[in-house]
Amino acid sequence: MIGLVVVSHSARLAEGVCEVAGEMASEASIVPAGGTDGGELGTSVDLIADAIEAASAGAEGVVVLADLGSAVMNAEMAVEVSEIEATFADAPLVEGAVNAAVSATSAKATLESVRESAEEAGDLSKT
Repeated sequence: MIGLVVVSHSARLAEGVCEVAGEMASEASIVPAGGTDGGELGTSVDLIADAIEAASAGAEGVVVLADLGSAVMNAEMAVEVSEIEATFADAPLVEGAVNAAVSATSAKATLESVRESAEEAGDLSKT
């Protein structure tokens, strides 16, 4: 299984996206990383890194999705400094998380296949 981390400037938004994706794939390990260390709007590399570690428990890697701007930058930084095999998916947050969650529970799931599944959601939204 591949773990997932959902990064947002809003803790409630990250939790909500995890809730929606979890409804589609209840077996998936999906961890929210929203807001700052102080509970404000924003993002934190440390919170994202902690979420990557939590999502990696029992997983063969972690795919990270983020909402916008500094969340993307901080998510990419957390992936770079992580000792856990992780990758960032350039995907729409909700649709990408749902696609990734469904893909992550497949017996054939790989880090690359789950990232690709998340990113395919961006292609579908353009049609």
